[in-house]
Amino acid sequence: MPFKSFIEYLLLEKNYSKLTVKAYENDLNDFLIFNTAQFDQKGIEQANYSQLRSWIVSMVESDISNRTINRKISALNSYYKFLLKTGTIQNNPLVKHKALKTSKKIQIPFSETEIAIVLDELNFENDFEGIRDKLIIELFYSTGIRRIELVELKLQDLDIANKTLKVLGKRNKERFVPLLQSVIQTISNYLKVRSELEIIQNNDYLFLTKKGVKIYETLVYRIINQYFSLASSKVKKSPHILRHSFATHLLNQGADLNAVKELLGHSSLAATQVYTHNSIAELKKVYLNAHPRSKK
Repeated sequence: MPFKSFIEYLLLEKNYSKLTVKAYENDLNDFLIFNTAQFDQKGIEQANYSQLRSWIVSMVESDISNRTINRKISALNSYYKFLLKTGTIQNNPLVKHKALKTSKKIQIPFSETEIAIVLDELNFENDFEGIRDKLIIELFYSTGIRRIELVELKLQDLDIANKTLKVLGKRNKERFVPLLQSVIQTISNYLKVRSELEIIQNNDYLFLTKKGVKIYETLVYRIINQYFSLASSKVKKSPHILRHSFATHLLNQGADLNAVKELLGHSSLAATQVYTHNSIAELKKVYLNAHPRSKK
């Protein structure tokens, strides 16, 4: 297997998730295929910057976004740093490379009204899929977990007595998030209909399809998009926007930034501060409405 030692290094030493490691492997294989076809070079260990530049140009010409190109080059850079560390190569061909410019994506969270419409006004069927879908939406909004974290949740991660949920985040870092009483009730409803499934193939996992197998990421995305399309005209309706809404609404209500950081599973405050832009907008609104001199 190409890149075997690097993959083992990412998994065992860096503690990257299997999903992240697979993304690295795919990016390396993409360049391997290109390099073999264009330069008749069997591996990529001895590739030079000119060859890498050709790959970048071909991706730009194929309308691949700068953000995606930067991610692929970042994966390659990590690989070359690993080869340097192990003494396989003497020079990193990407040492002077500068990332392509990317425009900052503005993530617009759902409003509290839109969330309320989905959870309080929409009709969820009183069957397995309806109860499951409502729980998925409630969990995203009440805990701020990532889509992959939800998919990987196991029954043993639930602690109903203490109203907490254990979440396995990036780099296999565990965190515990509190559960609202309303979510506990939906969990109880879901566990009842889950136990009534005719066949359960992946019993360890919390969320299943109606066929009894572990739920998958694209289905989770479709669920969020389906329900929020009935309540919101926003262009993007995804699990990540729900996570964004969770953080923004907490900050709007005065939650401590460090507390939100821990709930989200961020390793640094810098990542959490992205969500402060919307709360600052809310603060400005409150300030202008409340300050005695704002009308003068």
